[in-house]
Amino acid sequence: MPAKGFQTTRWSMLRRADADAATAKVALEQLCRDYRPPVLAYLRACGHGMDEAEDLTQSFFLRFLDLRLHQRADPERGRFRVFLRTAVRNFVINEQMSAAAQRRRPAGLAHDLDIDLLAGPAYAHPDAVFERAFALTVVDQARRALQQEAETRGRGELFHALADFLVEAPDPHIGYTEVAARLGMRSNSVAVAVHRLRARLQELVEAELLQTLSEPDELEDEKRAIERAMAPAVRAAPD
Repeated sequence: MPAKGFQTTRWSMLRRADADAATAKVALEQLCRDYRPPVLAYLRACGHGMDEAEDLTQSFFLRFLDLRLHQRADPERGRFRVFLRTAVRNFVINEQMSAAAQRRRPAGLAHDLDIDLLAGPAYAHPDAVFERAFALTVVDQARRALQQEAETRGRGELFHALADFLVEAPDPHIGYTEVAARLGMRSNSVAVAVHRLRARLQELVEAELLQTLSEPDELEDEKRAIERAMAPAVRAAPD
């Protein structure tokens, strides 16, 4: 079942951004905070050092706000993940074209970008890196919601003890035994707690993904996209 706090979708945030200036500021700033990691990861994969990628990420979101790019988003025609990836890809292309134009001008008229913004590691296409970072962002948002639920119910200590087991299952003969001894529980009780937390985390991931979709029946496809992106090797551009 959807978790409390997930009723407002990313698409509705974009729509609400046109209602009035105050609402737009809150909605868009929240959007930028939540989905900053995949944009930063994309720019890092384009060959930038962390400082430059941070600056470009800031520039991207400032341009996003200044040009009101959210007005071009059509919830009926796509998914928020694809919309954001396309927006940052276009940003990189525009930056590359701008840098090329500056290099053709006489020296001293403007500062040149020194790095080809489209160059990246041969083994990791920026689109694929974006997809993985987007997936990790979705999972992290769900994990934080799960943590808040656990702490509200007075089960914060248990959550923190089992947090490392929620995405990657441990060897139950090692990890569960150690945690059980630390918490004064039986190993099978720890296993049951992990199972329940993992199931709830999956529900929260689905709730988060539903925010990014125009139609609920797209959920299974989006879940598969997230699972592909979370695979250990990221070597090629997504479809």
